[in-house]
Formats: sequence, C-alpha cells, structure tokens
Amino acid sequence: MSHTAPEGTRDFSLLYLLQLASPALPVGAYSYSEGLETLIERQTLTNADALEDWLERELHLGAIRLEAAVMVRGYRTETAGDHSSLAYWNQWLSAAKETEELRNQSWQMGRALSQLAVALHPTVDATLSASGTPCNFAIAFGIIAAGWQLDERSVLLAYLQSWATNAIGVGVKLIPLGQTIGQQLLVRLYPAIDTAATEILALEDDDLASCGWGLALASMAHETLYSRLFRS
Repeated sequence: MSHTAPEGTRDFSLLYLLQLASPALPVGAYSYSEGLETLIERQTLTNADALEDWLERELHLGAIRLEAAVMVRGYRTETAGDHSSLAYWNQWLSAAKETEELRNQSWQMGRALSQLAVALHPTVDATLSASGTPCNFAIAFGIIAAGWQLDERSVLLAYLQSWATNAIGVGVKLIPLGQTIGQQLLVRLYPAIDTAATEILALEDDDLASCGWGLALASMAHETLYSRLFRS
C-alpha cells in the first residue's frame, strides 16, 4: 500500500493525510454523536463553552485517548512489519468499549474504512485481515496511515482533529451553534489536541486507561431517547 512516488515526482503525503482525515471520507462518522445527543437533549450541554469544556475533558481523560493510543499501536505495528499483535489490540479495543452503541460505531466505521482502503489499494487487504473481524476504526486508520508512510505525530493530530470536528458538528446541529462559532471552538481546542497528542505518544501499554464514565452513561441512555437524529 506504499504511496512512495517515483523519483523526481512530488511527495503527496499531506494530500493522503487530508484525504484520510476528511469529514467527506465515506465511513459514516457524521451519523454518530458519541453520547452528545443525550447530553444536549438533557440540557447538560447548552452552549459552546459547555461543549468546549466537555471536549477538553475527553481529550484529557476520556475514551478518545484510548482509541487514539490503539490507533498509534496499529500504525507502529504496520510500520514495523510485524502484524502479530494486531489481533490483540483490535480485541483489546473492542473490549474497552463500554456500550453496545460505541462498539458498533467503531466496528461499522472500521468495516467501511477497510472496504474503502482495499478498493483504493488492494494490497492492504492482508494486513487488515490480520487484525481480525470486525476491525475497529482506530486500527484500520493506523494501518492505512502507516501503509501510506505518513508521519506518526501528524497522523495522530489528524485523528484527534477529525474526532473534534465531528463532535463540534453535532453541537452545531443540535444545540444549535452557528457555523462560525463551531469553527472558533475548533481553533480553541487546538492546544488541548496538541497536548493530548504529546501525552498519547508517550503512553506505555500499562498506562492505557480512561475516566470516561460520563460518556458511558450518556451513551447507555441514548437508545431510550424519545427521538434521535444520530445512531449513538
């Protein structure tokens, strides 16, 4: 799946990274709120400041750190050419999902991304298969990024920024927030995203933990909402 260009041609790494992290990537991310719909419906999050505080705490303590850390391990495994631990980390992440909705989201997005990757670069199929079925989105993301030989920290920043962009999109629709306010909020999150990336890259395997019980409770309550716009 290498994207290495012939000698004398330009390096398209940035373009590959932008494509992988794009909201237009057809993996269904837009259809999930990761518990935010519950929190907004119950008036826990009522404005941009409240949403910003929630997202900053998730970056500092929440489940997104685990996802991102496992994504990095998928990336490093593919980079090293040793796929023996892929199935372990894929199963580990599935077990770490605290609700059925969150687990199904990760599996559905992982399946969509895997199918897309094979369509773009058929040689990646064997590596994705080594992770087992169903494949979590974070694992597929890391494998594909490594196959495209993208910079590790840049991949992690893009992963976190994509997550934040989707979450803010939920707030724009449901709170609701203006589009400009949403973009201002995203910019304000950049220091927290940068700090989280630095911390995640330094995490040892035994340090993988989160304090995301608020997300778990919101996710569990989501299926009982009277009406829902999102799937989680």
